[in-house]
Amino acid sequence: MNIKGMVDSLVEKHKTRDPFEMILGLNVILIRCPLEGVRGFYQYFQRNNIIYIDENLTKFEQKIVCAHELGHMFMHKKANAVFMDTRTYLKTTGYENEANTFAMHLLLPDEELRNYRGFTLNQISCVTGYARELLELRLK
Repeated sequence: MNIKGMVDSLVEKHKTRDPFEMILGLNVILIRCPLEGVRGFYQYFQRNNIIYIDENLTKFEQKIVCAHELGHMFMHKKANAVFMDTRTYLKTTGYENEANTFAMHLLLPDEELRNYRGFTLNQISCVTGYARELLELRLK
């Protein structure tokens, strides 16, 4: 799966890298509510795309979570990862890594990443606010 190509195509179509702006042009219901044990999740229900985000997160964290859940929407629409996580022994790590990679390609474009040439991952993490693990996925 070419995640970068998918993100580039979506950015070109929607003219934004902001996941909240992007969902305005899509059939997405955004629900901000208090969540326990998760920061957000995606649900496809009765032909509706629903993204739930923990309202207690910072705006920056909500943006990352929204981008991550958009990744699930575009790549794993019919996969009920919440069910798989809680009711089966199937590993959903691959889905999560793909959604994180999608989020990082959306939020951290190549042009911005070039500004950090010569920086360590820890330095890029400090400057951008993105977790080192997310940056590692982005740089693969």
